[in-house]
Amino acid sequence: MKLSVVITSVRDERAGPAIGDWFIERARAHGRFELQRIDLKDVGLPVLDEPTHPRFRQYRHDHTKAWSATVDASDAFVFVTPEYNYGMPPALLNALDYVFHEWAYKPAAFVSYGGISGGMRSVQMAKPVLTTLKVMPIPEAVALPFFTKLIGADGKLAPGEPAEKSATAVLDELHRWAEALAPLRAAARG
Repeated sequence: MKLSVVITSVRDERAGPAIGDWFIERARAHGRFELQRIDLKDVGLPVLDEPTHPRFRQYRHDHTKAWSATVDASDAFVFVTPEYNYGMPPALLNALDYVFHEWAYKPAAFVSYGGISGGMRSVQMAKPVLTTLKVMPIPEAVALPFFTKLIGADGKLAPGEPAEKSATAVLDELHRWAEALAPLRAAARG
């Protein structure tokens, strides 16, 4: 099973890469997924520029074809997301909107970060979009309130035992869902 850990903030001097790397270390220790780190800043999708609706899969641009292949090859997702103005980062919504069928029948979880809410309002905004794409957002999550206090001088995240336990619960449940949804993914791929 391939788990794609998607860093959704594209701003300079963001915390997403440090938080994503922390989660990838947990996933590597978990040992049940092949891992892929995706940084939307590196993917560099422009604001949706395809002339045809994604449901037709008639992609004209190379960046869309590459993104389609990346999403299609994944069996599960973890979105590492901050909260912007009580919502999800625009880069995340844009990335979700680019393709349609490629998302179907895959579970997703969140590692969110922010102030007092720990980024949970971003997660709540993303879930209806995911379900429209036939993604199963699981309830288990890692929320990191006041995340700046959790990043050391070395730039690494050290969130403590509750976050560690949450990460394990996320990975266990993602694996269950990825296995359960595998027949639906296979049928959809034909």
